[in-house]
Amino acid sequence: MNQNCRHCNCTLNHNFLDLGFSPPSNAYLTKESLSKPELTYPLRLFVCEHCWLVQTEDFINADSLFDKDYAYFSSTSKTWLEHAANFAEEIINFQKLDENSFVIEVGSNDGYFLRNFQNRGIPCLGIEPTSKVASVAKAQGIDVLETFFGTKCASSLGKADLIYGANVYAHVPDINDFTDGIASVLKHDGIAVLEFPHLMRLVEFVQFDTVYHEHFSYLSLLTVNSIMDKSGLRIFKVEELNTHGGSLRIFACKQNANITSDPSVRSIIQLERHRGMDTKAFYSNFQHQAERTKNEGLKFLIEAKTNSQSVMGYGAAAKGNTFLNFAGIKPDLIQFVCDSAESKIGKFLPGSHIPILSPDVLFKEPPDHLIIFPWNIASEIKKQLASLVSHGTRFWKFIPSIEEI
Repeated sequence: MNQNCRHCNCTLNHNFLDLGFSPPSNAYLTKESLSKPELTYPLRLFVCEHCWLVQTEDFINADSLFDKDYAYFSSTSKTWLEHAANFAEEIINFQKLDENSFVIEVGSNDGYFLRNFQNRGIPCLGIEPTSKVASVAKAQGIDVLETFFGTKCASSLGKADLIYGANVYAHVPDINDFTDGIASVLKHDGIAVLEFPHLMRLVEFVQFDTVYHEHFSYLSLLTVNSIMDKSGLRIFKVEELNTHGGSLRIFACKQNANITSDPSVRSIIQLERHRGMDTKAFYSNFQHQAERTKNEGLKFLIEAKTNSQSVMGYGAAAKGNTFLNFAGIKPDLIQFVCDSAESKIGKFLPGSHIPILSPDVLFKEPPDHLIIFPWNIASEIKKQLASLVSHGTRFWKFIPSIEEI
Protein backbone atom coordinates (compact mmCIF):
# COMPACT_ATOMS: atom_id res chain seq x y z
CA MET A 1 0.00 0.00 0.00
CA ASN A 2 1.39 3.37 -1.04
CA GLN A 3 0.88 6.04 1.60
CA ASN A 4 2.07 9.58 2.23
CA CYS A 5 3.00 11.25 5.50
CA ARG A 6 0.07 12.89 7.28
CA HIS A 7 2.14 15.98 8.03
CA CYS A 8 4.58 16.68 5.17
CA ASN A 9 3.02 14.44 2.45
CA CYS A 10 6.29 12.65 1.64
CA THR A 11 6.05 9.00 0.58
CA LEU A 12 6.40 6.54 3.46
CA ASN A 13 8.91 3.78 2.81
CA HIS A 14 10.25 2.75 6.22
CA ASN A 15 8.19 0.17 8.15
CA PHE A 16 8.88 0.79 11.84
CA LEU A 17 6.70 -1.93 13.40
CA ASP A 18 4.39 -4.71 12.21
CA LEU A 19 2.03 -6.21 14.80
CA GLY A 20 0.07 -8.32 12.34
CA PHE A 21 -3.72 -8.06 12.13
CA SER A 22 -5.86 -6.79 14.96
CA PRO A 23 -9.39 -5.48 15.54
CA PRO A 24 -9.79 -1.92 16.87
CA SER A 25 -8.62 -2.07 20.49
CA ASN A 26 -11.82 -0.65 22.00
CA ALA A 27 -14.26 -2.72 19.90
CA TYR A 28 -15.46 -4.84 22.83
CA LEU A 29 -17.78 -7.71 21.99
CA THR A 30 -21.09 -8.86 23.41
CA LYS A 31 -21.88 -12.54 23.89
CA GLU A 32 -24.16 -12.40 20.84
CA SER A 33 -21.47 -10.90 18.61
CA LEU A 34 -19.00 -13.73 19.36
CA SER A 35 -20.74 -15.87 16.75
CA LYS A 36 -20.44 -13.18 14.07
CA PRO A 37 -17.45 -12.31 11.86
CA GLU A 38 -14.98 -9.90 13.43
CA LEU A 39 -13.11 -7.36 11.33
CA THR A 40 -9.36 -7.10 11.76
CA TYR A 41 -6.95 -4.68 10.12
CA PRO A 42 -3.18 -4.53 9.64
CA LEU A 43 -1.53 -2.80 12.59
CA ARG A 44 1.66 -1.34 11.18
CA LEU A 45 3.68 1.80 11.84
CA PHE A 46 5.74 3.76 9.33
CA VAL A 47 8.22 6.53 10.00
CA CYS A 48 8.55 9.49 7.65
CA GLU A 49 12.20 10.00 6.74
CA HIS A 50 11.62 13.72 6.15
CA CYS A 51 9.74 15.02 9.24
CA TRP A 52 10.10 11.82 11.36
CA LEU A 53 6.40 11.49 12.14
CA VAL A 54 5.63 7.88 13.10
CA GLN A 55 2.15 6.92 11.95
CA THR A 56 -0.24 4.04 11.35
CA GLU A 57 -1.36 2.91 7.95
CA ASP A 58 -4.72 4.32 6.83
CA PHE A 59 -7.35 1.57 7.00
CA ILE A 60 -10.05 2.80 9.37
CA ASN A 61 -11.61 6.25 9.65
CA ALA A 62 -11.99 8.02 12.98
CA ASP A 63 -15.81 7.82 12.89
CA SER A 64 -15.58 4.02 13.04
CA LEU A 65 -13.06 4.02 15.90
CA PHE A 66 -14.68 6.65 18.11
CA ASP A 67 -18.34 5.71 17.77
CA LYS A 68 -21.24 5.92 20.23
CA ASP A 69 -20.08 2.71 21.98
CA TYR A 70 -16.53 3.93 22.64
CA ALA A 71 -15.98 2.91 26.25
CA TYR A 72 -12.91 4.65 27.68
CA PHE A 73 -13.70 6.74 30.76
CA SER A 74 -10.86 8.88 32.13
CA SER A 75 -12.39 9.07 35.62
CA THR A 76 -11.81 5.36 36.35
CA SER A 77 -8.22 6.14 37.41
CA LYS A 78 -7.72 7.98 40.70
CA THR A 79 -4.13 8.75 39.69
CA TRP A 80 -5.31 10.41 36.48
CA LEU A 81 -7.96 12.46 38.29
CA GLU A 82 -5.29 13.78 40.66
CA HIS A 83 -3.02 14.55 37.70
CA ALA A 84 -5.81 16.55 36.03
CA ALA A 85 -6.81 18.43 39.20
CA ASN A 86 -3.22 19.40 39.98
CA PHE A 87 -2.60 20.75 36.49
CA ALA A 88 -5.93 22.61 36.42
CA GLU A 89 -4.93 24.48 39.58
CA GLU A 90 -1.50 25.22 38.12
CA ILE A 91 -2.78 26.55 34.80
CA ILE A 92 -5.54 28.63 36.40
CA ASN A 93 -2.87 30.47 38.36
CA PHE A 94 -0.44 30.66 35.42
CA GLN A 95 -3.01 32.14 33.01
CA LYS A 96 -4.89 34.06 35.73
CA LEU A 97 -8.14 32.48 34.58
CA ASP A 98 -11.41 33.75 36.04
CA GLU A 99 -15.10 34.22 35.22
CA ASN A 100 -14.13 36.39 32.23
CA SER A 101 -11.94 33.70 30.67
CA PHE A 102 -12.82 30.87 28.29
CA VAL A 103 -11.36 27.37 28.39
CA ILE A 104 -11.75 24.68 25.71
CA GLU A 105 -10.77 21.05 26.15
CA VAL A 106 -10.50 18.90 23.04
CA GLY A 107 -11.19 15.24 23.75
CA SER A 108 -12.93 16.19 26.99
CA ASN A 109 -14.11 12.63 27.69
CA ASP A 110 -16.32 12.39 30.79
CA GLY A 111 -15.57 15.87 32.13
CA TYR A 112 -12.71 14.75 34.39
CA PHE A 113 -10.68 17.94 33.67
CA LEU A 114 -13.27 20.62 32.98
CA ARG A 115 -15.09 20.02 36.26
CA ASN A 116 -12.12 21.72 37.94
CA PHE A 117 -12.87 24.91 35.99
CA GLN A 118 -16.62 24.64 36.34
CA ASN A 119 -16.24 24.44 40.12
CA ARG A 120 -14.27 27.72 40.03
CA GLY A 121 -16.87 29.51 37.89
CA ILE A 122 -14.58 29.64 34.84
CA PRO A 123 -16.53 29.32 31.55
CA CYS A 124 -15.52 26.18 29.67
CA LEU A 125 -16.49 23.96 26.77
CA GLY A 126 -15.68 20.35 26.00
CA ILE A 127 -15.23 18.95 22.50
CA GLU A 128 -15.96 15.20 22.58
CA PRO A 129 -17.17 13.10 19.61
CA THR A 130 -18.22 9.98 21.54
CA SER A 131 -21.72 10.33 22.93
CA LYS A 132 -21.45 7.71 25.69
CA VAL A 133 -18.65 9.51 27.56
CA ALA A 134 -19.89 13.00 26.59
CA SER A 135 -23.23 12.25 28.26
CA VAL A 136 -21.44 11.74 31.60
CA ALA A 137 -19.92 15.23 31.38
CA LYS A 138 -23.24 16.75 30.37
CA ALA A 139 -24.90 15.16 33.38
CA GLN A 140 -22.50 17.20 35.53
CA GLY A 141 -23.63 20.41 33.83
CA ILE A 142 -20.57 20.77 31.60
CA ASP A 143 -21.18 22.15 28.11
CA VAL A 144 -20.04 19.64 25.51
CA LEU A 145 -20.03 19.82 21.73
CA GLU A 146 -20.28 16.30 20.31
CA THR A 147 -18.02 16.51 17.28
CA PHE A 148 -14.43 16.07 16.12
CA PHE A 149 -12.19 19.09 16.51
CA GLY A 150 -10.55 20.77 13.53
CA THR A 151 -10.78 23.97 11.51
CA LYS A 152 -14.47 23.46 10.69
CA CYS A 153 -15.38 23.03 14.35
CA ALA A 154 -13.08 25.89 15.42
CA SER A 155 -14.79 28.35 13.08
CA SER A 156 -17.96 28.15 15.19
CA LEU A 157 -16.25 28.71 18.55
CA GLY A 158 -15.31 31.78 20.53
CA LYS A 159 -11.69 32.74 21.19
CA ALA A 160 -10.06 30.84 24.03
CA ASP A 161 -7.60 31.80 26.76
CA LEU A 162 -6.67 28.12 27.11
CA ILE A 163 -7.03 25.10 24.88
CA TYR A 164 -6.14 21.81 26.52
CA GLY A 165 -5.89 18.30 25.16
CA ALA A 166 -4.58 15.27 27.06
CA ASN A 167 -3.80 12.16 25.01
CA VAL A 168 -5.87 13.37 22.08
CA TYR A 169 -3.17 14.70 19.71
CA ALA A 170 -2.12 11.18 18.75
CA HIS A 171 -5.75 10.24 18.06
CA VAL A 172 -6.43 12.67 15.21
CA PRO A 173 -6.03 11.48 11.60
CA ASP A 174 -5.54 14.99 10.15
CA ILE A 175 -3.00 16.40 12.56
CA ASN A 176 -2.38 19.51 10.41
CA ASP A 177 -6.07 20.49 10.34
CA PHE A 178 -6.36 19.83 14.08
CA THR A 179 -3.40 22.12 14.79
CA ASP A 180 -4.73 24.79 12.42
CA GLY A 181 -7.97 24.64 14.43
CA ILE A 182 -6.07 25.31 17.64
CA ALA A 183 -4.29 28.29 16.06
CA SER A 184 -7.54 29.81 14.78
CA VAL A 185 -9.39 29.65 18.10
CA LEU A 186 -6.61 30.98 20.37
CA LYS A 187 -6.71 34.54 21.63
CA HIS A 188 -3.59 36.58 20.84
CA ASP A 189 -2.24 35.92 24.33
CA GLY A 190 -3.93 32.54 24.75
CA ILE A 191 -2.05 29.28 25.12
CA ALA A 192 -2.56 25.69 24.03
CA VAL A 193 -1.40 22.82 26.23
CA LEU A 194 -1.18 19.31 24.83
CA GLU A 195 -0.05 16.13 26.55
CA PHE A 196 0.94 13.05 24.57
CA PRO A 197 3.09 9.93 25.02
CA HIS A 198 6.69 10.61 24.08
CA LEU A 199 7.91 8.46 21.18
CA MET A 200 11.40 8.46 22.65
CA ARG A 201 10.13 6.67 25.77
CA LEU A 202 7.97 4.30 23.72
CA VAL A 203 11.08 3.04 21.97
CA GLU A 204 13.30 3.15 25.05
CA PHE A 205 10.91 1.06 27.15
CA VAL A 206 9.59 -1.19 24.33
CA GLN A 207 6.05 0.09 24.79
CA PHE A 208 4.72 -1.51 21.60
CA ASP A 209 1.45 -2.22 23.39
CA THR A 210 0.62 1.51 23.20
CA VAL A 211 0.26 1.03 19.45
CA TYR A 212 -3.32 0.63 18.25
CA HIS A 213 -5.50 1.82 15.41
CA GLU A 214 -6.96 4.65 17.52
CA HIS A 215 -3.47 6.16 17.79
CA PHE A 216 -2.79 7.59 14.35
CA SER A 217 0.49 9.29 15.34
CA TYR A 218 3.47 8.66 17.67
CA LEU A 219 5.16 11.90 18.50
CA SER A 220 8.55 13.41 19.16
CA LEU A 221 9.09 17.05 20.04
CA LEU A 222 11.08 17.40 16.82
CA THR A 223 8.02 16.51 14.77
CA VAL A 224 5.46 18.36 16.88
CA ASN A 225 7.61 21.50 16.65
CA SER A 226 7.44 21.24 12.85
CA ILE A 227 3.66 20.72 12.89
CA MET A 228 3.11 23.67 15.24
CA ASP A 229 5.35 25.94 13.18
CA LYS A 230 3.42 25.15 10.00
CA SER A 231 0.20 26.24 11.74
CA GLY A 232 1.65 29.51 13.00
CA LEU A 233 2.22 28.36 16.55
CA ARG A 234 5.34 28.38 18.73
CA ILE A 235 6.16 25.90 21.47
CA PHE A 236 7.48 28.01 24.35
CA LYS A 237 7.77 25.41 27.11
CA VAL A 238 7.92 21.61 27.50
CA GLU A 239 7.57 19.42 30.57
CA GLU A 240 8.43 15.73 30.83
CA LEU A 241 5.75 13.70 32.63
CA ASN A 242 5.63 10.19 34.06
CA THR A 243 2.11 9.54 32.76
CA HIS A 244 1.54 6.75 30.24
CA GLY A 245 5.09 5.50 30.54
CA GLY A 246 6.64 8.88 29.73
CA SER A 247 4.84 11.83 28.15
CA LEU A 248 5.47 15.39 27.05
CA ARG A 249 3.34 18.37 28.02
CA ILE A 250 3.87 21.17 25.52
CA PHE A 251 2.82 24.80 25.92
CA ALA A 252 2.23 26.67 22.65
CA CYS A 253 1.18 30.18 21.67
CA LYS A 254 0.88 32.24 18.52
CA GLN A 255 4.30 32.87 16.99
CA ASN A 256 4.21 36.61 17.66
CA ALA A 257 2.74 36.35 21.18
CA ASN A 258 4.60 38.21 23.91
CA ILE A 259 5.65 35.02 25.68
CA THR A 260 9.31 34.16 26.28
CA SER A 261 10.50 30.72 25.20
CA ASP A 262 11.80 28.47 27.95
CA PRO A 263 15.15 26.61 27.60
CA SER A 264 13.26 23.30 28.02
CA VAL A 265 12.23 23.31 24.35
CA ARG A 266 15.75 23.44 22.99
CA SER A 267 16.96 21.00 25.66
CA ILE A 268 14.53 18.22 24.75
CA ILE A 269 14.99 18.70 21.01
CA GLN A 270 18.76 18.38 21.54
CA LEU A 271 18.15 15.22 23.59
CA GLU A 272 16.05 13.71 20.80
CA ARG A 273 18.72 14.53 18.22
CA HIS A 274 21.37 13.04 20.50
CA ARG A 275 19.31 9.81 20.71
CA GLY A 276 19.17 9.77 16.91
CA MET A 277 15.43 10.30 16.50
CA ASP A 278 16.09 12.06 13.20
CA THR A 279 17.87 8.98 11.80
CA LYS A 280 16.63 5.61 10.55
CA ALA A 281 18.93 3.81 12.97
CA PHE A 282 16.78 4.84 15.94
CA TYR A 283 13.84 2.87 14.54
CA SER A 284 15.64 -0.13 13.08
CA ASN A 285 15.64 -2.63 15.98
CA PHE A 286 12.23 -2.05 17.52
CA GLN A 287 10.50 -4.95 15.74
CA HIS A 288 12.98 -7.40 17.22
CA GLN A 289 12.54 -5.94 20.71
CA ALA A 290 8.74 -6.19 20.48
CA GLU A 291 8.91 -9.81 19.35
CA ARG A 292 11.30 -10.70 22.17
CA THR A 293 8.97 -9.18 24.77
CA LYS A 294 5.98 -10.96 23.24
CA ASN A 295 7.79 -14.31 23.33
CA GLU A 296 8.78 -13.83 26.98
CA GLY A 297 5.14 -13.25 27.88
CA LEU A 298 3.98 -16.30 25.96
CA LYS A 299 6.61 -18.48 27.61
CA PHE A 300 5.48 -17.30 31.05
CA LEU A 301 1.83 -18.11 30.33
CA ILE A 302 2.56 -21.52 28.82
CA GLU A 303 4.74 -22.50 31.79
CA ALA A 304 2.00 -21.41 34.20
CA LYS A 305 -0.56 -23.53 32.34
CA THR A 306 1.84 -26.50 32.28
CA ASN A 307 2.18 -26.18 36.07
CA SER A 308 -1.63 -25.94 36.53
CA GLN A 309 -1.36 -22.38 37.86
CA SER A 310 -4.25 -19.99 37.33
CA VAL A 311 -3.58 -16.76 35.42
CA MET A 312 -5.98 -13.86 35.19
CA GLY A 313 -5.61 -10.33 33.90
CA TYR A 314 -6.56 -6.91 35.19
CA GLY A 315 -7.48 -3.95 33.03
CA ALA A 316 -9.47 -4.38 29.82
CA ALA A 317 -7.32 -1.65 28.33
CA ALA A 318 -6.19 -0.98 24.78
CA LYS A 319 -2.63 -1.78 25.87
CA GLY A 320 -3.63 -5.29 26.85
CA ASN A 321 -5.57 -5.86 23.66
CA THR A 322 -2.57 -4.98 21.51
CA PHE A 323 -0.33 -7.36 23.46
CA LEU A 324 -2.88 -10.21 23.51
CA ASN A 325 -3.63 -10.01 19.79
CA PHE A 326 0.01 -9.69 18.75
CA ALA A 327 0.83 -12.77 20.84
CA GLY A 328 -2.29 -14.71 19.81
CA ILE A 329 -3.32 -15.26 23.44
CA LYS A 330 -6.77 -16.76 24.07
CA PRO A 331 -8.82 -17.80 27.15
CA ASP A 332 -6.88 -21.06 27.45
CA LEU A 333 -3.89 -19.06 28.74
CA ILE A 334 -5.66 -16.18 30.51
CA GLN A 335 -9.06 -17.23 31.87
CA PHE A 336 -10.54 -13.74 32.10
CA VAL A 337 -9.68 -10.09 32.59
CA CYS A 338 -11.19 -7.93 35.33
CA ASP A 339 -12.08 -4.27 34.97
CA SER A 340 -13.85 -1.75 37.19
CA ALA A 341 -15.59 0.00 34.27
CA GLU A 342 -19.26 -1.01 34.27
CA SER A 343 -19.43 -0.40 30.51
CA LYS A 344 -16.96 -3.26 29.89
CA ILE A 345 -18.07 -5.89 32.44
CA GLY A 346 -19.89 -8.79 30.78
CA LYS A 347 -18.31 -8.14 27.41
CA PHE A 348 -15.35 -9.81 25.68
CA LEU A 349 -11.98 -8.44 24.59
CA PRO A 350 -11.69 -7.85 20.83
CA GLY A 351 -9.70 -10.49 19.00
CA SER A 352 -8.79 -12.68 21.97
CA HIS A 353 -12.43 -13.07 23.12
CA ILE A 354 -11.31 -13.25 26.75
CA PRO A 355 -14.30 -12.47 29.02
CA ILE A 356 -14.34 -9.26 31.08
CA LEU A 357 -15.56 -9.72 34.66
CA SER A 358 -15.98 -7.60 37.76
CA PRO A 359 -12.93 -7.40 40.07
CA ASP A 360 -15.12 -9.06 42.74
CA VAL A 361 -14.37 -12.49 41.27
CA LEU A 362 -10.69 -12.10 42.18
CA PHE A 363 -11.53 -12.17 45.87
CA LYS A 364 -13.81 -15.20 45.54
CA GLU A 365 -11.13 -17.26 43.81
CA PRO A 366 -7.71 -15.56 44.01
CA PRO A 367 -5.48 -16.47 41.06
CA ASP A 368 -1.89 -17.63 41.30
CA HIS A 369 -0.85 -14.88 38.90
CA LEU A 370 -2.47 -11.57 37.98
CA ILE A 371 -1.21 -9.75 34.88
CA ILE A 372 -1.76 -5.98 35.04
CA PHE A 373 -2.09 -4.76 31.47
CA PRO A 374 -2.31 -0.97 32.11
CA TRP A 375 1.23 -1.02 33.52
CA ASN A 376 1.26 2.79 33.73
CA ILE A 377 -1.07 2.57 36.77
CA ALA A 378 0.14 -0.81 38.06
CA SER A 379 1.04 0.50 41.52
CA GLU A 380 -2.41 2.05 41.94
CA ILE A 381 -4.08 -1.21 40.93
CA LYS A 382 -1.96 -3.34 43.26
CA LYS A 383 -2.89 -1.09 46.18
CA GLN A 384 -6.57 -1.58 45.36
CA LEU A 385 -6.11 -5.36 45.30
CA ALA A 386 -3.53 -5.63 48.09
CA SER A 387 -5.51 -8.22 50.07
CA LEU A 388 -4.89 -10.77 47.30
CA VAL A 389 -1.22 -10.93 48.31
CA SER A 390 -2.11 -12.76 51.52
CA HIS A 391 -3.81 -15.41 49.38
CA GLY A 392 -0.59 -15.98 47.43
CA THR A 393 -1.45 -13.99 44.28
CA ARG A 394 1.59 -12.60 42.49
CA PHE A 395 1.28 -9.42 40.43
CA TRP A 396 3.05 -9.03 37.08
CA LYS A 397 3.49 -6.67 34.18
CA PHE A 398 4.85 -7.66 30.76
CA ILE A 399 6.23 -4.32 29.48
CA PRO A 400 9.11 -3.60 28.83
CA SER A 401 9.84 -7.16 30.03
CA ILE A 402 8.30 -9.56 32.54
CA GLU A 403 8.54 -8.06 35.99
CA GLU A 404 6.88 -8.94 39.29
CA ILE A 405 5.28 -5.89 40.87
